[in-house]
Amino acid sequence: MLGVPATPEDLLEALAAIRRAIRRRVGRPAELSALTGAQLELVRLLRREPGVSIADAAARLRVAPNTVSTLVGQLADAGVLERRTDEADRRVVRLTLNPGVRRRVDAVRDRRVDALGEALARLSPDERRMVDEATPVLLRLADDLQSEAETP
Repeated sequence: MLGVPATPEDLLEALAAIRRAIRRRVGRPAELSALTGAQLELVRLLRREPGVSIADAAARLRVAPNTVSTLVGQLADAGVLERRTDEADRRVVRLTLNPGVRRRVDAVRDRRVDALGEALARLSPDERRMVDEATPVLLRLADDLQSEAETP
């Protein structure tokens, strides 16, 4: 409702509802349908940052390296990702998505972006302006929450 302050619960529900609606409309590649939330987080990270090491993935996901190692083993066994030894430092393993999985993940991401773009286009000019103005604030809010999560 316009003009009524949103509660934190309202904001969480709105963001979750948008994600659910897009997920229902677009779906996900069959290879990813049985993955856990933690496995999907690693897949999303590898989509954004191919070649990341296990240690770097652990730092970015804010989990222990042994947790990422477990996820990597599971995803490698499922054919979702590939491990390669770093040429400069043979102790480091670099992670990438299987090329076929990568293409399907990218295609789904493109369809998600298109679906959201179509929905945004249906908003009134005033509503679209509000979304445009709110987006940088929401990103700052996410950064602030992330910084707080990193503080011991």
